[in-house]
Amino acid sequence: MSPSRAPLVAGAAVAVAAAVTLTVVVWPDDSGPGTQNSGSASARTSASPSPTRSYPLSTTPRTIPAVREHTAARGPGWKPSKDSAVVAADPALTDEAKLLAKELKIGYRGEKSPRSGDVELALAPSGKGDPESYTLRTEGNQVTISGPGQAGVFYGTRTLKQSLNADDTVPEGVVEDTPDRPQRGLNLDIARKHYTAEWIEDRLREMADLKLNQLGLHFSDDQAFRIESDSHPEVVSEEHLTKAEVRRILELARSLHITVVGEIDSPGHLGAVLRAHPDLQLRNTQGVARQGAIDISKEGSAKIVDDLLKEYAELFPGNWFHVGADEYQALTVSSPRTSYPQLAAAAVEKYGDGATVQDLAEGWLNDRAAVIRKAEKIPKAWNDGFFSGGTVTADKGIEVEYWTGKEIGARPPQDYLAEGRDVINLNDEYLYYVLGEPNDFTYPTGKRIYEQWTPFVLRGTEPVPERYSKQILGGRFAVWGDFPNAQTQAQVAEGIRMPLNAVSQKLWDPREPKLTWAQFQQLADETG
Repeated sequence: MSPSRAPLVAGAAVAVAAAVTLTVVVWPDDSGPGTQNSGSASARTSASPSPTRSYPLSTTPRTIPAVREHTAARGPGWKPSKDSAVVAADPALTDEAKLLAKELKIGYRGEKSPRSGDVELALAPSGKGDPESYTLRTEGNQVTISGPGQAGVFYGTRTLKQSLNADDTVPEGVVEDTPDRPQRGLNLDIARKHYTAEWIEDRLREMADLKLNQLGLHFSDDQAFRIESDSHPEVVSEEHLTKAEVRRILELARSLHITVVGEIDSPGHLGAVLRAHPDLQLRNTQGVARQGAIDISKEGSAKIVDDLLKEYAELFPGNWFHVGADEYQALTVSSPRTSYPQLAAAAVEKYGDGATVQDLAEGWLNDRAAVIRKAEKIPKAWNDGFFSGGTVTADKGIEVEYWTGKEIGARPPQDYLAEGRDVINLNDEYLYYVLGEPNDFTYPTGKRIYEQWTPFVLRGTEPVPERYSKQILGGRFAVWGDFPNAQTQAQVAEGIRMPLNAVSQKLWDPREPKLTWAQFQQLADETG
């Protein structure tokens, strides 16, 4: 994109003598991009000693996700020069200012007044409004990025960075921007496939530039337990992340305004834990073990899971922790009461006559959620862990992570919404990248997400009514490692790049995208 031009300003001669005729000066070709040179004598006059350039109205910055609103203006826009610097009007923005200066390869001058050519970061005086919103103003060879919170100001720096990458210029005018959904991110299964800390950090940087703000880490499953443990070191797999590495990841995430949400799935998907504690394995009346399922009638089962929840709720500083609750194998048999009489007896003992194994499982979810609440976090759980028609009902404060309608216990998304529950979209039809493509899964494409999916499409391809909009808090694109060797780390990174771009667009801006998929792909290459 070429720099645009400012309006012609009449010189002092006009004010002194209205009779003086002033004609537009057209600059020669080499005076800057976007100019024209007529070459005719009529295009010159001695009546204007200080001619100025004429600029067309600016165009909207080209970014992913697209900015929500841009007020055009006439002017050359802004690009960094050798004298440019970043300044912070508030010391709370020092980290954001230093990062931007490093990325643009310009100086950082601290808490100073901005000069011509500078970028100023500021917190809005009132501090009111969405903390992820921001205003980016470009005029007079300066850029000012302001917002109610640090996150919004940071996102403004991402808009500036992307605009420079795409067009070498930040267009003149004012951007007013805010996200459509508060939770936007990536979910990563590091239990079934080990990823290095460096690879995860690269994804965090990629996410930040796309204004994604949540990384879910599913680090415990049947195959492995992937983060160092102090409370139960015996459950940790040989190939794992150390706590030092996790803290490094968390610190980078904090600086990029991304919350990392840990997940310990139970009462299913606990195979790695149960290998070290086989006495807690769920077994039927014939003594046959159910893979990954813990016996929730045993006191030791709750103790070990709660030990781990407390340990990692302390390690992860964010507002959420995920307790799983999906695919408990005791509920997949024709008669849970007959196959697992110990569970049936425990249900009656705890919840009274008429209580079932389903009630015991629902109570397990509530008890684990209580541990997370005590750690001052919001619990999350998969949708097929929320049952209907029983004695026990899942607590309303647990966020529903809706991924499927195929599993036992799964209900249509409208059921959860009608109960007044908050829901996050992880629709397995569009947002599940399952390594090896088992069970009829295919690698999702950014094109299909971009053209067909919205946050309202929670299950299959049909959207829920828009009246539930406030309860749909956002969504995450999910990578699962069912066949971990099906792709290398590099292949996964490349495979999820465009889907993440598409998810970013659809969670930030609720409008129909203006670009075709081909244009969007090209823009992703230019802004990245």
